[in-house]
Amino acid sequence: MARSRFLPDNFTLALLGTVTLASVLPASGVAAQALEGVTVAAVALLFFLHGAKLSRDAIVAGLSHWRLHLVVVGTTFVLFPLLGWALRPVLLPLVTPGLYTGILYLCVLPATVQSAIAFTAMARGNMPAAICSASASTLLGIVITPLLVGLLLPEAQQQAGAAQHDTLANIGRITLQLLVPFVAGHLLRPWIGGFVQRRAAALKLVDQGSILLVVFTAFSAAVVEGLWRQLPASALLGLVVVCAVLLTLALVTTTWVARRMGFSKEDEITLVFCGSKKSLASGVPMAKVLFASHAVGAIVLPIMVFHQMQLMVCAVLAQRYARRSA
Repeated sequence: MARSRFLPDNFTLALLGTVTLASVLPASGVAAQALEGVTVAAVALLFFLHGAKLSRDAIVAGLSHWRLHLVVVGTTFVLFPLLGWALRPVLLPLVTPGLYTGILYLCVLPATVQSAIAFTAMARGNMPAAICSASASTLLGIVITPLLVGLLLPEAQQQAGAAQHDTLANIGRITLQLLVPFVAGHLLRPWIGGFVQRRAAALKLVDQGSILLVVFTAFSAAVVEGLWRQLPASALLGLVVVCAVLLTLALVTTTWVARRMGFSKEDEITLVFCGSKKSLASGVPMAKVLFASHAVGAIVLPIMVFHQMQLMVCAVLAQRYARRSA
């Protein structure tokens, strides 16, 4: 029997099932730590395979695409904060003051790395540029995010010693999870490049599987932290609306800018997926450093909601981009 055109594709259904499973049976404790290790390994394998697939010319082209990188950084650290600040009269009535502080904090965070690159790969975008842009955004965010918090949220309490530790930890994590596997795969390209190209269809499962793992681990952490218990239904609904507005504006703006600047479809995909993301992995540790402990719960909740929403929406967009003709 033919599938109805009104039904979602298999990957979207798998994504919905993953979110449901994480809501009902979230991973916690030792299981969550083990799953986090599996997720890291899956993402490292993803970058290793992409390193093996990409030619040297493609990597050089990705590094030299400064216009695209500049727009991604501008979207992440200029457009988002301006939206959060300018839309205050519209957004604040929908949520509590504490949640609005969390929304402003969300707007100054760097882009996420793992899912942005995985979605770019699924959508057949500019992978070298995506790796450069997403990684640079995370590294820049270590410095820019505290500065923007001090500008927009003067109540933030910055602790230099902890911030320095986070900087070193983030640089080490990015290097180990992204650059080392990517470089290793590229160096082995003369021996394994042909195999990777011939098995492209089968290896697509690595792309999709890594996203499902990221979704499950992130959503499990959100549920364990009390995602469904911290707020009344009205405030949670308002938060969902606010996150949807911000994500929609970011996606529409990045798409429009890419086309106005004459970017190729591959570059448009990279800008859309790298410029519209906000990092949960960086946001939660930074919040513990920048804010008083009693305020962290409400401040990180918008990050959790936005993170799940961006994964769901971008999964659908990636599937649509992937179906375009070669």
